[in-house]
Amino acid sequence: MLAAALRRHWSIDVDSLMYLPKGGGSFHWRATTDASSYFVTVDDLDTKPWLWHERDGTFLGVKAAYDVAWMLLNREGLELVLAPIASDDRSTAVRLDDRYSIAVFPFVEGEAGNWGDPVSADERDSILRELARLHGVEVKRRFAIPRRHHQVPERAVLIDALENLRQPWKGGALAEPARRALAEHATTVHETLDRFDALAAPLNRSTRPLVLTHGEPHPGNLLWTSGGLRLVDWDTVAFAEPERDVWMLDLAPGALDAYEDATGHAVDGDLVEAYRLRWTLSDIAWLTRTFRDDDPVPEWAESNWASYVGLLAGGMAEPYVRQRA
Repeated sequence: MLAAALRRHWSIDVDSLMYLPKGGGSFHWRATTDASSYFVTVDDLDTKPWLWHERDGTFLGVKAAYDVAWMLLNREGLELVLAPIASDDRSTAVRLDDRYSIAVFPFVEGEAGNWGDPVSADERDSILRELARLHGVEVKRRFAIPRRHHQVPERAVLIDALENLRQPWKGGALAEPARRALAEHATTVHETLDRFDALAAPLNRSTRPLVLTHGEPHPGNLLWTSGGLRLVDWDTVAFAEPERDVWMLDLAPGALDAYEDATGHAVDGDLVEAYRLRWTLSDIAWLTRTFRDDDPVPEWAESNWASYVGLLAGGMAEPYVRQRA
């Protein structure tokens, strides 16, 4: 099916397809021909709630995000962006079937980062300067890219869990431990929600200028190449305040100076806190749903259980780019 789609829509006749078990919510292959290699992404339209709640709308969201990435690279010359290759009819994504869509990217050699990797101060400043260039792009058409309001997309999942703590959870092996952990810290989780709501209400009414943001410029989405830094996974692109990107780069005093120097924008502390709280609550909701409904593999559960309990007890999502000790 993939080979036929590549031939039909991109005129690519592949010699081989090698599955690459990377990322979440999408599936990836390396496609090789006599002359070139490509990075093929198949997006699962059931796993992107930040875009839409049903498949047709989610596909339109995926395509709009990839259109913006293509524009940023090919029209604005923003080499930070690892953008898709347009198909023969100039589409950045094509429906593969009802549930899945396909996009094609160049296969780029480089050193990929991992989630939570620390980086040096120089690398952090380089990322900040590139984000300053992204935020400075004047988008002349909307590309159906949303404004990212201050809300928790998984809020309903978390509220449902909080309202069902008095009865057993009949999920995987960790369903009951998760219920007990959430019950123990329910007051703290409610307080975190209240704090987020108190910050979000005035921010959602604000008329301050918005910029085009990536949303998740953490090390897991960064690629260091011989030609410079590249940023992948653009399906989270949205119009928002610059703090949506820069909060996760570092919170140490002076750490964001490179961004402020490049833009003249003073980073807003309330916005940084709001984005940290939103990420924290999303992580709690996602982990609660996973432990409640599924039976995760033991290695994954072991590595995430301590983080789950820490977040429930009042921990906060940490910046995802930290200086090496």
